[in-house]
Amino acid sequence: MTRTGVYVGATPLDEACSRFLAAVDLRPLEAEEVLVEEAAGRVTAGVVTARLSSPHYHAAAMDGYALRAEATYGASERNPVRLELADVPGGLRAVRVDTGDPLPEACDAVVPLEDALLVEDAGADPGAGEAGGRRAGAEAVELRAAVHPWHHVRLQGEDVVAGQVLFGENHLLTPADVGVLLAAGVRRVAVRRRPVVTFIPTGDEVVSPLGREELLPRPGQIIETNGTVARLTLESWGAEVRLAAPVPDDPDLLAGALDEALRTSDMVLIGAGSSAGRGDFTARVIAGRGRVIVHGVAVRPGKPVVLGVVAAPTGATGATGAAGAARPERTPGGRTRPVPVVGLPGYPVSSSLALDLFVRPVVFAWLGRPAPAADEVTARLGRPVPSPLGLDEFVRVKVARVGGEFVAVPLPRGAGLLSTLSQADGMLRVPASREGLAAGETVTVSLTRRRDLVERALMVSGSHDLLLDLLGSRLAARDPSLRLSAGRVGSTGGLIALRDGLCHLAGTHLLDEATGDYNRAWVRRLIPGRAVRLVTLAWRQQGLIVRPGNPKGLSGLADLARPGVVFINRQRGSGTRVLLDHLLGREGVDPGAIEGYRREEGSHLGVASAVASGAADAGLGIMAAARALGLEFIPVAEERYDLAYLPEFEDDPRLALLLDILRHDEEFRRAVEALGGYDLRDTGRVETVGGEER
Repeated sequence: MTRTGVYVGATPLDEACSRFLAAVDLRPLEAEEVLVEEAAGRVTAGVVTARLSSPHYHAAAMDGYALRAEATYGASERNPVRLELADVPGGLRAVRVDTGDPLPEACDAVVPLEDALLVEDAGADPGAGEAGGRRAGAEAVELRAAVHPWHHVRLQGEDVVAGQVLFGENHLLTPADVGVLLAAGVRRVAVRRRPVVTFIPTGDEVVSPLGREELLPRPGQIIETNGTVARLTLESWGAEVRLAAPVPDDPDLLAGALDEALRTSDMVLIGAGSSAGRGDFTARVIAGRGRVIVHGVAVRPGKPVVLGVVAAPTGATGATGAAGAARPERTPGGRTRPVPVVGLPGYPVSSSLALDLFVRPVVFAWLGRPAPAADEVTARLGRPVPSPLGLDEFVRVKVARVGGEFVAVPLPRGAGLLSTLSQADGMLRVPASREGLAAGETVTVSLTRRRDLVERALMVSGSHDLLLDLLGSRLAARDPSLRLSAGRVGSTGGLIALRDGLCHLAGTHLLDEATGDYNRAWVRRLIPGRAVRLVTLAWRQQGLIVRPGNPKGLSGLADLARPGVVFINRQRGSGTRVLLDHLLGREGVDPGAIEGYRREEGSHLGVASAVASGAADAGLGIMAAARALGLEFIPVAEERYDLAYLPEFEDDPRLALLLDILRHDEEFRRAVEALGGYDLRDTGRVETVGGEER
């Protein structure tokens, strides 16, 4: 038991959902009327019928001549029929009409302009007229083919008939539906009221971005992002969202904020404070106002979620519509509707997942709509995903189609990694009964990005470099349907992924210690017996990244073994780690003597960030990463960074565009030179390694 006096349990996910949804009144919310032109995206609250037929009169469907069809019977090339032009139809007379004109009363057909011959008078030579366009003095039209009744006429009610049911209850209105309603004379339509959801951020450290021109928090302060992400997410589902001011870690202040929100909300979300730490009061405050149904769900991320319900306070005014009119918080039967209150975890990935699992089904139920099913694809897993038994784990992944099948590469799984929410193409679920998933295993991925964009993505696995981000940007600029999706698995992992058909390209900068050459020997070793193409991205400087002024006075790798020097390393299998071990061996430095040698970061920017923050005194990385964070750089080696691909990818037009950018795109080259630490002398050069080389 913690100091707050509450346990964070681990209720199985399906049980937690069932218990929570059973406690919430899921009947659709009451109706409100809105102007039809404001109804797109709203859900009908009942049957909608047409007030007017469309068209509401017989209308000419073409520019031409209105007439009686029977007057044309017998017309042919040899026996044309001539009709007098007049303002009043009937008999052997025709009336000039334009598209959309009411059909004159005595007429039942329209002959298009191009099918009639204008003549100067009723007695003129048949060959003297002119097709189309009125000539001065023309008084008759000549027809050389008969027409049937209602030829080129839009009959009254052809599209919609007055009294016809246009849409049933719980129909999501589209822009086209709005057009139908207007054409049918419907001015206002009854729709489901939007659920009103209030989000209350909590925490002494939280700084709201709202109303600020600049965001420069002090150490210990955190910019509040969960509320804005939740607002935009809920609005996309059809809810109305209100963001409250952040509340400090004080149970009385939180209780007051909750009471205020309960008076005007259908649901209340409390951001952070859902765990069992000293400043976590969400569960206690909900229990003091109502009932905590679940505190702690067996999911990862997002375990410390709080699910509860509170009775709507007496005299609650409820949500207000477009006109500002208050609505009662009671159902048609008179029973007070309980207000669900959800305590969301503070970490952004956890918060987002809890929204999707627990809030989304309630919002859609209140709108009378089923929650849309995710677009799912079957994919091969690009690398293993270890996971603890007993927890349903949700892993965000990058997805691309490689060689006719989808491949999914897991993103870093930290619950605080907000960037993974925007980088992800989809999400997979590791069941509580599984102790992880193996590389190459077939998995089901729920897409969070459009399928067409995933289909066209280029998957690059292996070592990451800042140039890949620039290359991806230029690809998207040249062809907006393209994306470069990078999976950071290290150079050796990238070549293995290429061998196993799990990527299009592999980023690699692996040094062969025996020859001092880059990549060729490793390709032969990891992809034996097969031809592989290597295209050079750039030569780049690797060196020690240190804080400004080099406070530890480092001059080379040997200084890393000095007492008091803290190092930050790259992960095993990365080209930088291979280079470091080679250089340390050459200089006779024992890795075990380096404090921090076993601490790993997955990218050059991660190493630079650790140095900039003071978590390390030095790390081995590229100059561009040091310059990006205003750090100093001590060069130790130059290396070649290549992109490897298989010959079967040769004819893909996406590769042709990528090579053209490397060789000829001046904007790309200027951006690379601005980063510093790169040499483009061989950029775009392609060579073949292995296979036929033997």
